[in-house]
Amino acid sequence: MTQDELKTMVGRAALAYVQPGSIVGVGTGSTVNRFIDALGTMTGQIRGAVSSSVASTERLTQMGITVLDATEVDELAVYIDGADEIDHAGFLIKGGGAALTREKIVAALARQFVCIADESKLVTALGAFPLPVEVIPMATRRIARQFAAMGGAATVRMKAGMPLVTDNGHYILDVTGLTIADPLAFEADVNNWPGVVTVGVFAFQKASVCLLATSAGVKTLTF
Repeated sequence: MTQDELKTMVGRAALAYVQPGSIVGVGTGSTVNRFIDALGTMTGQIRGAVSSSVASTERLTQMGITVLDATEVDELAVYIDGADEIDHAGFLIKGGGAALTREKIVAALARQFVCIADESKLVTALGAFPLPVEVIPMATRRIARQFAAMGGAATVRMKAGMPLVTDNGHYILDVTGLTIADPLAFEADVNNWPGVVTVGVFAFQKASVCLLATSAGVKTLTF
């Protein structure tokens, strides 16, 4: 089974967690795009969606789904998003699509976070995937030095020869060389560094459920 087929399968499986009449939190990325395509079949059954990125907002709108601002809702029943890595406790690394700050905000609004991923994303310990960290540009070099002191190597994510700028107007540092043994402590520590907007460890907003696409079908992990 191809990666595209796995993504389509798990995107469709996530529809089971969408409650009719609800507002759905929607993440960002190629797997989430398949969920958005599937969600288009429920256009008349949901009140709308809260999106974590400009890209997802555009795709939802194309599917005829009303997109609400996060400031318009107090709570979401469910948030559905992908992951770059997920461990066996439901802790995640996210931000490969540069939307980690808004993803974390929308995840915090939701009673349940359903992660959709393929089995290659399941890991024993977080850190093999380069850790995305959204930073205020003027703090970039100092934060990179702090990661170097931890044994990590931080580089500014580039696009077309220039630093990639997030939807929030910030830069992304991608950090390699880390093994994150205690995701909760790590997230709390790095979030306190001046200039860090969001670290891509989702420990305080970890997944409640993971739908894991495998060649044998969708496996459900509950945390």
